[in-house]
Amino acid sequence: MSSKHLPKTTAFLRITQQSWQEGILEGEIIASDFVWQFQWNFKRRQLVIAPSRGRALIQEPLGRFLEKYDYQLEPGSDYSFIIRAEL
Repeated sequence: MSSKHLPKTTAFLRITQQSWQEGILEGEIIASDFVWQFQWNFKRRQLVIAPSRGRALIQEPLGRFLEKYDYQLEPGSDYSFIIRAEL
């Protein structure tokens, strides 16, 4: 199956808090009918997502997005990325 025919869902991310001293970003992700809160400790590369419902669907793509863009993300800003799954 070619990549243009793979299922995909757009995930919308909002950064709500940031602490450079602690190395933490916090925010919310909305994808389809799912809503999660997350905390990303970019110094330790540690990601916590709640609630657990559907967490397995978002954990890997969110982790990749945060690792790539963590130093460019700002509180109050909205971002989006594609998940290669239909939620």
